[in-house]
Amino acid sequence: MKTHHPVVVGIDGSKASVEALRRAANISSALGLPLKIVSAWQYPLMFGTYVPDVNWSPRDDAGYMIQAAIDEALDGAPPQGCTRSVPKGNAAKILIDESAHAEMLVLGSRGHGGFAGLLLGSVSAACAERAHCPVLIIHRSAAVDDSAD
Repeated sequence: MKTHHPVVVGIDGSKASVEALRRAANISSALGLPLKIVSAWQYPLMFGTYVPDVNWSPRDDAGYMIQAAIDEALDGAPPQGCTRSVPKGNAAKILIDESAHAEMLVLGSRGHGGFAGLLLGSVSAACAERAHCPVLIIHRSAAVDDSAD
């Protein structure tokens, strides 16, 4: 019996990742495959004497980002059998590892990388180069409706 690997989508809170979720849900539904939503997290590097609020949790933030993306992209109703994952670690490595057991990996082209993204490289580029399955990258122009302003 063939195992049905999921369509995996990476979420980072960006508009492109919300659109990636919308597309991944459509693809998984059309193919009859499960959907897996992944948002990786890490503790930020600390500079100087800054100490974050002791009640703050980057893991919880990743979970909130997934829920916010579901609310926006899927009107708060994920498809039946949809799973969520908030692993700790480097986003590109985690998504590449997830791709080994996925039918497809869907990502936004540019997330919240900013200056750090320039230093560390693009998650979507790393995944496109090293993933073990097909990768669909949603470009910013597809994720932003300029007429909505």
